[in-house]
This record gives sequence, structure tokens and C-alpha cells, in this order.
Amino acid sequence: MAPTIPTRVSSVDVYRGFVMFLMMAEVLEFGHVSKALPESSFWAFLAYHQDHVEWVGCSLHDLIQPSFSFLVGVALPYSVASRLAKGQSFKNMFGHTLKRSLILIFLGIFLRSTHREQTNFTFEDTLTQIGLGYPILFWLGFRTFKTQVVALCTILVGYWLVFALYPLPDANFDYAAVGVAADWEHNLSGFAAHWNKNTNAAWAFDQWFMNLFPREKPFIRNGGGYSTLSFIPTLGTMILGLLAGQWLKDEDAPLQKVKRFGLIGIGLLGTGLLLNWTGICPNVKRIWTPTWTIFSGGWCFILLAFFYWIVDIKGYKKAFFWLMVIGMNSIAAYIISHTIVEFIHHSFQIHVSKTYDQILGLSYESLVRGTAILIVEWLILHWMYRNRIFIRI
Repeated sequence: MAPTIPTRVSSVDVYRGFVMFLMMAEVLEFGHVSKALPESSFWAFLAYHQDHVEWVGCSLHDLIQPSFSFLVGVALPYSVASRLAKGQSFKNMFGHTLKRSLILIFLGIFLRSTHREQTNFTFEDTLTQIGLGYPILFWLGFRTFKTQVVALCTILVGYWLVFALYPLPDANFDYAAVGVAADWEHNLSGFAAHWNKNTNAAWAFDQWFMNLFPREKPFIRNGGGYSTLSFIPTLGTMILGLLAGQWLKDEDAPLQKVKRFGLIGIGLLGTGLLLNWTGICPNVKRIWTPTWTIFSGGWCFILLAFFYWIVDIKGYKKAFFWLMVIGMNSIAAYIISHTIVEFIHHSFQIHVSKTYDQILGLSYESLVRGTAILIVEWLILHWMYRNRIFIRI
């Protein structure tokens, strides 16, 4: 009996759309509104969750990249089943995987190079990080559950050891040279100091690796503390998604799947909090510590459970159609949000008014401007959806 093409799971598209919308909504710039209205706790709350935390911790914005990576894993079992149903061999599928990986890597570099004088070779971009680990994820998709779990544990423990064994800075270390004050309030002490900003093992690797490429000036540090090697624990996040996708695809009752995802999510959150609290490994998104893989993975399972329950079980698809439009064209949404924001803004200035975004006053300038941009971006994606134009890699 020939394998059948699996049915598309709407909740996965909605969850992906939600994640991409959070990224696109950066144009609302809640931080500017909060600064204009410093007495408002409401805008301060929104501003906090539209930005990355400085080091240890988590905001809603911090969950964008792990969710996107997690969903790559969720989609893999469906993609493989669809290709097998069309008669494709493993060799052909793996060749496509390598091609997809390279496209993601170079697309990430391309988008990070816009408005630069030369190519900005950087590998901490979301697309690049996924591309670096995707061939291994694909290979694991054909392995047993036990092999997948062993691979996940090996990644987390091995990456933890790399940081734990890397020597701490000595008394003469020049913190200013790496953009970190020696008394920075977010510096960790004791054993946890192995995961401090721009003094860790991943930073040391990038001081060598990033200078292998032509640069405007020698690489010394990443301003945000991000690193190339984060693709390794990001692969751990994608493996968690792979496990979720396999469970989602199996024949268990829908509510049983929701219960499983919820319990796993709570367990991962608890484990992450414990590892951070004990100082065994801090919860840092910027360098994607193993604790962050576990903690953010917990949120990903909970969010998947929620969207699966409300969209596929309760049937509220129409209410989330606006997110599905985004989620079914996530690569297009990513590119649009990184390329034409200023074009849309200037078009409004030309054809509406130079001060169109001040209609509600200067305090809400970024909110009006961002809303206008978001509407145009969504209308573009909706036109693509209506015309069945979907960018696939």
C-alpha cells in the first residue's frame, strides 16, 4: 500500500503565524511609546515583552526564535511523509535538504547585509542558525525515537561541558574591549560566570571563526552577545519540535495529544527553572544555553498544545485566519519584514502626508506608523494567499 500524503495541521500554521506576527509587530515600537508615557505601566509591560531581555530571563519576544525553530522540527515528519508519498528517495530528499540548508544560511547573511558596505558574514541570524543544523535534523527524522532522544541529551550535556570547561577571565582581562563592563549588573558570579557575555567559549570560537571571512574590521565581539555556535543547542530545540511533530502525526486521540504536550511543557519549564535557580546552567537566550533549550522548549510545547486545542479540536479556524495567512507564507513574511518597511513608510509620507503618523500625537507616532506598515504587509501576504503564491525553500 502506497503511503498517503498527510493532512495539513491548521494549528501549526496558526502558531507559526503568531510567531511571525510578533516579529513583524516590532515596527509598532512599544518602547518609544513607553518612553513618551513613562508613567504608564501598560506601555512599559508591552515594551518589555517586545524586546529581548539583557541576559538571564525571558520575555515574549525571546520566544520568537525558539518557536520558529521548534516548528521547523514539527513540520519535518509531515514533509518527509509527503515526499515519500510522491515516491522520492532518501538520496533525493537529502539533496533537497542540503540545498534548503544553504539557501537558509545565505538568505540570512543576505538580509543581515542590507545597507552595509560589504557582505556581513554573520551566523547568528534565525534563518542561518536553522540552516546550519537542518541537515542533522533531517537525518534524525529517519532514526528511532531512542536515537533522537540520545542526540538531544548529547547536544545539551556536551554544549554545557564546552562552556563549563572553558576558563574564566583572569584579573587582567580587558572587559571594555569586548563591550562589557566588569561590574555590569547582568554579569553572573561563581560557576554561572562561565556563561557571561563575551567571555565564554562560544565568544572565543567566534573570535577565530568570524575572522576567517572578509570584514570591514576584525571581529572582536558581538554587541548582543550572540554567537555562531548557538546553532548546536538550537538544533536541540528543533529536535524537541521533531518529537512533537511525530506525536502530533500519530493516531492518538486529539485530547490525549494536548495532555501530553501540556505535561511535557510543564516538565521542561520546571527543569529549566531549576537548572537556572541552582546555578548549574543559567537561562540565557542570547547564547542559547542548554537551559534555554529546555525552558523555551517547554513554552513551545504549551503553545502548540493551546493552538492545537483551540484551532483543530475546538474548530476556531476562522477566528485565526489572519494568522494562518502569515503562517502559511512564513519565509515571505520574514523577507518582507526585513526589506520593505522603510519603503512602505516613505510611500505613506509621499501619498498621504509627511506627518501621517502624528495623527494621534507624537506619543503614539510609532504606533500609528507601525500599524500602517503591518496592515500593508498583511495585505501583501493575503494577496499571495488568495493567489496561492507560497514561497517554499
